[in-house]
Amino acid sequence: MLSPKRTKFRKSFKHGAKRGIVPHNTLNFGSFGLKSIENGRITNRQIESARRAITRKMKRDGRLWIHIFPHIPVTSKPTEVRMGKGKGSLSYWAAIIKPGRLLFEIDGISLELAKQSLLYGAGKLPVKTMFIKKKDFLI
Repeated sequence: MLSPKRTKFRKSFKHGAKRGIVPHNTLNFGSFGLKSIENGRITNRQIESARRAITRKMKRDGRLWIHIFPHIPVTSKPTEVRMGKGKGSLSYWAAIIKPGRLLFEIDGISLELAKQSLLYGAGKLPVKTMFIKKKDFLI
């Protein structure tokens, strides 16, 4: 599963999706993509589950790019523990998602198969997404 190799600090403050310019919102490598349309936090397990679902549906044809990486540590305390006594231990890694952020990119397969596989992978994610494709410009 995805997680950083090293971090400067083991635990961090809560991060929320801030307003502003959304980086990585256009297709760079592939012809088809999956773009988020709402705020959210995606865990490393959810990213891996979506990746597996997409590659399984594509039958390992084509190429897949992942544009998100879980770099934010999320902590939690055990159940039935009283307040105080410090911050909880590291529970999982997460990525903060803004609306318009490109999550996955695919190339090398047909439009129908790309749409099926990306929407199948979108079912594994906690945010609403939309299927996008590269516009063909004639020069």
